[in-house]
Amino acid sequence: MVIKDLGPAVVRVWDDMRPITKKMLARAMSTGQSNPSPAQKFSYDAHADWEVSRLLTALDEQSRSTGVRKDSDKLGEITQLAETCVRVLEAQSGSAEVFIQLAERALQRHDYNKLDKLSDRLFERFSAAEIAEVVRQTDMPQIRAIAYETLSMLPVPTLVPLLDDPLYSEIGASSLEQKAYEYESEEARDVLELYDRGFVNEPTCE
Repeated sequence: MVIKDLGPAVVRVWDDMRPITKKMLARAMSTGQSNPSPAQKFSYDAHADWEVSRLLTALDEQSRSTGVRKDSDKLGEITQLAETCVRVLEAQSGSAEVFIQLAERALQRHDYNKLDKLSDRLFERFSAAEIAEVVRQTDMPQIRAIAYETLSMLPVPTLVPLLDDPLYSEIGASSLEQKAYEYESEEARDVLELYDRGFVNEPTCE
């Protein structure tokens, strides 16, 4: 694969990437692993997260161009690199922005199996604040529903700090309501009662 053949937007993003991120993607592409150990080996970090996400955006935009759609070989190369980016992000990212990017991509492709797997990773890897950030940032009801459902499955003490954050207090309260009434959690009901009375300040639920 020759990057310069994939279009100027992709080339610009690729040229701005650190060599270590390029090596990670090259290794991930050569192994084809869904959970690429090279990402761990090359110390995947927030900057790598941003670089890979940005490259995926450029590749997806390029894949929609008329010229590329007519060139099956070029489209195949773009698709291969894009799927490598997706695998790396799925395996490594804990970012709300990246989750939304991947979830929107799955919805656009009607890939509901992928969406289910992303939902599992949201529960396994993301903090309560990052999941709340997903709710805050997305306008898509399907993604908001996934994030709210994930929050409702977290332990009550994990949700309590959200109530003290102006950005997330309403999201935290809604998640506790769902936990209280759909999952019949007495602990969640008790916290909501205290919250309504203005007494919830520390995550000291019993």
